[in-house]
Amino acid sequence: MAKKDYKAIAQAIVENAGGVSNIANVSHCMTRLRVQVRNASKVDEAAAKSKKVQGVINLIIQNGEYQYVVGQDVPSVYEEISKIDGINASGAVDDKDAAKEDMKNAKGGVVNAILSYVGGTFSPIIPIFIAGGLTGAILSLLKTFAHLDSTNGTVIVLEAIQQAMLFFLPIYIGFSSASRLKANGYLGAFLGAVLVYSTINNAEGLTFLGIPITQIGYNGQIFPVILGTLFMSVLYKWLQKHLPVNLRTIFVPLITMLVTVPVTLIALGPLGYWVGTGIANAVLAIYRFAPWLAVAIIGAGTVWLVFFGMNNATYPVLFLLLAEVGSDPLICTGMAPANVAVGGACLAFALLAKQAHNDEDQQVGIGSGITALSGITEPGVYGVLFPNRYPLWGAMIGGGIGGFIAGLFGLTQYVVANPGFLSFAAYMNPDGTWGNFIGMMIVMVLAVIIAFCATYFLGKRQLEKKA
Repeated sequence: MAKKDYKAIAQAIVENAGGVSNIANVSHCMTRLRVQVRNASKVDEAAAKSKKVQGVINLIIQNGEYQYVVGQDVPSVYEEISKIDGINASGAVDDKDAAKEDMKNAKGGVVNAILSYVGGTFSPIIPIFIAGGLTGAILSLLKTFAHLDSTNGTVIVLEAIQQAMLFFLPIYIGFSSASRLKANGYLGAFLGAVLVYSTINNAEGLTFLGIPITQIGYNGQIFPVILGTLFMSVLYKWLQKHLPVNLRTIFVPLITMLVTVPVTLIALGPLGYWVGTGIANAVLAIYRFAPWLAVAIIGAGTVWLVFFGMNNATYPVLFLLLAEVGSDPLICTGMAPANVAVGGACLAFALLAKQAHNDEDQQVGIGSGITALSGITEPGVYGVLFPNRYPLWGAMIGGGIGGFIAGLFGLTQYVVANPGFLSFAAYMNPDGTWGNFIGMMIVMVLAVIIAFCATYFLGKRQLEKKA
């Protein structure tokens, strides 16, 4: 396979997006280059969606943001784009009018805007979740097979990596959320750091100007810092607009923090904590009422979440589950069979393409299938499932049945990791037992087989009708 020319791909995307002058900001997640433009009419959407742009599998438009689906090598494309003069790749958009126009033209209204905001907040920090989560899985392996205890230096270092992921979660979210809201990301991180500071976090009997502050453990919490940064961004932008230029450098950050921190601790933090707790209890109630149904829905519906770019919006629920029950029996547990089922559907598509002597589709199916088995499904979803439809049904059948079995037997994922075979250690119970691990491996293998067979059968029928 020829080596990709990332510089050429970057230039093709810039040209498709209307040129350098039309690009307000560029960022990326695991498989997508996320571009914010100033004038949407200058973007050639049809060319990007029909694979006529070099290196682009598809184009997804969410809340005014143009997401070019590239694949796992998107960081290489992003690196080349960031080298182009005039491209803002810092994560901050200076064009306020463009941001307002995005909100005005957002399809789906307020709900879509909220989901897009949540997904955009979590996308940049996914690598932290993966690194910290899988480090926890490695720790379980070391404790089980190498018999290392908590006094061992290696264990202490690895535990620091694992636990810092959740303990300092408000800091990461604070930075990402504030940046997403076009405010100062470092002030957002500062707010998160204040919340987890030793004299604030879970402090008893604390007051501010005589006003009592609710005792809350903010480490690992999501909604308190999100509400805090929402308030902070409004205040920050107002101060930037109304204070004299020569006073902004000192007084904008000072006033922003002196007002935001007490408001967050007294009102927004407790509100966010109660909202998070309520959502967690509601999700757990649904799961406990019919776990087989809840996980089956995730298993069958994940491909649609991926297609609409909303899969990252599930992270708040995931972390609420981790905080409440210590693992994730719903989101990642349902996404695991869903992801590998995409792999099975893509491989069946490749086999049918081989039988039809279609070398191009065969290569696309094989590449997308292998990638999906590893937990990255965007190439398969955009390149195989939705353009051809019958692999979509096959993947949904495999993922749904896999999720049904996982929910029926109460299987779970213990740490945050991209669901798939490569994250096998995430399914190992920290207590050293093997039941959950074996169960999840069986579920994922069955999902692949069922998706492969369903896709092959449906594809054969479709080809016979066309003959």
